[in-house]
Amino acid sequence: MTAVTATLIILAIIALGEVLSIISRAKIPTLLVVVGVFFTLLQTGVLPKNILAASTFTVVGAVLQPAILVHMGTLIPLKVMKQQYKAVLITIIGITISCLLILGLVPLFFDYGTAVAGAGPLTGGIIAYIVTAEGLQSQGLTALIAIPAIILSLQQLIGMPLSSWLLRRHGMKLLKDMDENKAYVAATVADDAAGSPEPAKRKSLFPEKLLASHFFVLFLIFIGSALAVWFGELTGISYSLFGLAIGIIGSAIGFFPEKVLERSNGFSIAMVGLIFVVMESLIDVTVADILAVLPAVSVILFIGTVGLLVGGFIGSKLFKWDYNKGIPVVLTAMYGFPGDYLITQEVSRSIGRNKEEEAVILNQLLPPMLMGGFASVSIGSVVIASILVQTL
Repeated sequence: MTAVTATLIILAIIALGEVLSIISRAKIPTLLVVVGVFFTLLQTGVLPKNILAASTFTVVGAVLQPAILVHMGTLIPLKVMKQQYKAVLITIIGITISCLLILGLVPLFFDYGTAVAGAGPLTGGIIAYIVTAEGLQSQGLTALIAIPAIILSLQQLIGMPLSSWLLRRHGMKLLKDMDENKAYVAATVADDAAGSPEPAKRKSLFPEKLLASHFFVLFLIFIGSALAVWFGELTGISYSLFGLAIGIIGSAIGFFPEKVLERSNGFSIAMVGLIFVVMESLIDVTVADILAVLPAVSVILFIGTVGLLVGGFIGSKLFKWDYNKGIPVVLTAMYGFPGDYLITQEVSRSIGRNKEEEAVILNQLLPPMLMGGFASVSIGSVVIASILVQTL
């Protein structure tokens, strides 16, 4: 199979997800369709397991993932980031309660090792999975390694539709507020969710003529991307945190223009590349693997999800947030980036009746969702997984 053909087939699955998402007005998330269809076609033999490798597009996704993170930092003004401390605290409350419930209840049905195998990955992503898998292997618990792998592959099937449904409920409340106060839309769009009464053009270290060049802007992005990866290797901390920080700081000092990846005309291809990376996690999961540990995985997913829901509800009440907004922020632990961005974009696009309303809804939902995802997937889950494997 040629690279072009393989890429075409995968893009057809992604396009199907987009179509169903648009038709259902985001009730069916794009990533949910992509994951479900791709896994089914793999298991039935319709698609070969090497289709992603044949497309070579996973390399594009891996290379552009740091660039996407830098880009996300340029989306959110620094002032908004400071305002999102509640999202971080609500997320911490949610993943902590979820982890405690898993450790307390799962051993009643299985054993402590099984609980540890599921706790880290359920409250985070790939890095937490790697930490957990390495810890299990070092303790000779190789039979349990399938648990975090399957949870990592399946948890988004639970987290994404729940998040989409709850965010739509919150979005409808925002829409009702807009109808009751028409000035709200204009004020929020002008303010750009940054707390400034007048939109101010961001300063830049480079002349506009240079920033008009897509190649030059892309060069700036990869400077930030390379720095993020280098800092990650140097410190052992996930480069995703450095990517976001570099984007925020670089945007604040004028090194990056606003929405830098869109400015370089590279955003769409970068997002497609990331979806390829997400799909790659399904390659080595088989139906037999799922059936062997299905009871344990089912219990962990149920208890862990309940913990996230309860924690998100409690955190929302403590900080006086609508739980329809707070709970999805916590649920980002089940899918992280780019799912948090894609779902928020889909919801705002489907609910908003015009571009101005879409912008208002997106500005209200995107910052806390992104912060929740980074707090759980990039920080919280890694800390949890690192501590728990030491207790085996």
